[in-house]
Amino acid sequence: MSRLTGPRVKIMRALGLDLPGLSRKSIEARPTPPGQHGQKATRKRISDYGVKLKEKQKIRFNYGLTETQMRRLIVDARKGKAPTGESLVQLLERRFDNVVFRAGFAPTTIAARQLVTHGHFLLNGKRANIPSIRLKVGDVVSIRSKSKQIPIVVDSIKEPSLTRPEWLTWDAQQALATLAHYPSIEDVPFEVDLQLVVEFYANRV
Repeated sequence: MSRLTGPRVKIMRALGLDLPGLSRKSIEARPTPPGQHGQKATRKRISDYGVKLKEKQKIRFNYGLTETQMRRLIVDARKGKAPTGESLVQLLERRFDNVVFRAGFAPTTIAARQLVTHGHFLLNGKRANIPSIRLKVGDVVSIRSKSKQIPIVVDSIKEPSLTRPEWLTWDAQQALATLAHYPSIEDVPFEVDLQLVVEFYANRV
């Protein structure tokens, strides 16, 4: 499955919650699923498969991942000693593009990925343009001097979409973020049942 290119709010309405990595907009004004039968749809019973699929889609769309990437992350998460759900959160939150977003350099994960791909950021002082790089404790993310005046970056630093997490140390004077420690399940910025996500892939990878 390719990356999302359609209406983002429509996706959030279908999933029933705001996804900060997908869009700065909110479904508060229109919380029902999209379509002419949206209000009736909330009364329909969802199958066990549908419930698990919905939780998985929350993760996939918020972090802007393809299905192939999700499966690879699940495989890697299973290799760790920690519970799969906990390991999955660490792998997701430590992605280079997500750290750029959570540090407040970009309004969404999608925007962060584009900025990273175009080479606007430095990782430990060196230019890096691979969004999927997994950061380690002590890694420092900063923006290139030539890129500091990009309007979307300036606006995001002034007013980040989310409060910067405590697992990131933010230096406002130099505009750089340091990974202080690995994130935990509580650091996921939206409501999701990770156990159901793990169960969804139980017999699929």
